Amino acid sequence: MAAVDPSVSGVSGRYATALFELAREDKSVDAVKADLDKFDAMLADSPELVRLVRSPVFSADTQAKALAAVLDKAGIGGTTAKFLKVLTANRRLFVVADVIRAFRAMVAKFKGEATAEVTVAETLTNKNLDALKSALKSVTGKDITLNVKVDPSIIGGLVVKLGSRMVDSSLRTKLNSIKHAMKEAG
Repeated sequence: MAAVDPSVSGVSGRYATALFELAREDKSVDAVKADLDKFDAMLADSPELVRLVRSPVFSADTQAKALAAVLDKAGIGGTTAKFLKVLTANRRLFVVADVIRAFRAMVAKFKGEATAEVTVAETLTNKNLDALKSALKSVTGKDITLNVKVDPSIIGGLVVKLGSRMVDSSLRTKLNSIKHAMKEAG
């Protein structure tokens, strides 16, 4: 059994762990992750699907029929489809987003990868993204996946969150620290 990430707990953690172990045994971790990513993207694009997943108003039978149609249309099958159907039968489909997040964390840990949350003032070029990945890899020793968010309010620079560490080199933060220093001096 793989060591479970301590941040993965509760119902979603147990389901994600079970799915991860099953996918590892079947040597289908990448395929399951791809299918879950596809389903997660569908959730992001469809308020109706989110309502189906989260609403307790729908019966398990109704959810199962609708989910089967959605999975068929999306081309999601195999272990992932069976797993989502089990979630539905157990009336736990509402935790699917947390299960997907926990599963991704397990896959990243299994593959020795890390995810960095990066906030920038304007869109970075591919060259800058590659340089940032290289710099973070040299610090962590792991392959890095970047989740980049553009937030013009930071004015310039960037904010990087990697695990429990955060580096804030944004211009907004630097200006605020100068402002506070001037207030204290004045």
